[in-house]
Amino acid sequence: MRRSMLFLPGNNPNMLINGSCLGADAVIFDLEDAVSPAEKDAARILVRNTMRYMDFQGCERIVRVNAVDTPYFAADLEAILPEGPDMLLLPKAGTAEEVQAADAAMAQVEERLGLQKRAALMPLIETALGVENAFSIAACCPRVEALFLGAEDLTADLQCKRTKGGREIEYARTRLVMAARAAGVEVYDTPFTNVNDDEGIEADAALAKALGFSGKSSISPRHVEVINRVFSPSPEEIRYAYEVMDAIAEAKAQGKGAIALHGKMVDAPIVSRAQRTIAMAEALGISREVTA
Repeated sequence: MRRSMLFLPGNNPNMLINGSCLGADAVIFDLEDAVSPAEKDAARILVRNTMRYMDFQGCERIVRVNAVDTPYFAADLEAILPEGPDMLLLPKAGTAEEVQAADAAMAQVEERLGLQKRAALMPLIETALGVENAFSIAACCPRVEALFLGAEDLTADLQCKRTKGGREIEYARTRLVMAARAAGVEVYDTPFTNVNDDEGIEADAALAKALGFSGKSSISPRHVEVINRVFSPSPEEIRYAYEVMDAIAEAKAQGKGAIALHGKMVDAPIVSRAQRTIAMAEALGISREVTA
């Protein structure tokens, strides 16, 4: 279960060291945008050593490597893959072929070094080309487990202004959610970049959840608690989910085919949603008794 992902600059030792204590379900060690060309080698070593020596138990470790067509990508793989990251965030993913090239390069390093753990891939969609190719990217290889929307670079590519309301990325958001769900992978929303706007992050996270995103990323530890809360099922949602499953069990015991709850028919989509809600509640350690 991954609701929140927090970016940690690869050249900031203080944030890297404290990353597991900031409440996010996953941390993203950033070797790309947050690091200047002159600092790439030093940041790569710093991230490698952080992963090697720091305990991130209970917190997934994701690394945003540099793009496939840069001179830094191969060195990133050599340094990072032996440390067993859970996932690589692949920037500037525009086509399925680019993602497949990254997959092949990762496989070569894993085989040559005899690595047992295979890191997953999460293509970062941040260009118009990537948005239009979202489904083919999501479905291009088994290593892809999620899509990730990057709105800052996308709006630059679209030659429009990034706004608080986000009207300019509505199409990209819905396109990515549709593509990811069609391909059977997860999908994560772009960060809300105003770190001091508490109302803004609340509204933006709620919108992302309403659109179908699996979770949301953040560039600020301040936003993590809000994201976790918004993307967690509420006590009311959990109670209703258990009521649905109880109604299903009772109907089966009585040999009934049609099921109604609170005056509304319970069909397959409602059951599926209830099962997902209960699974998330259990993953969060929320028992049925707590919501009673």
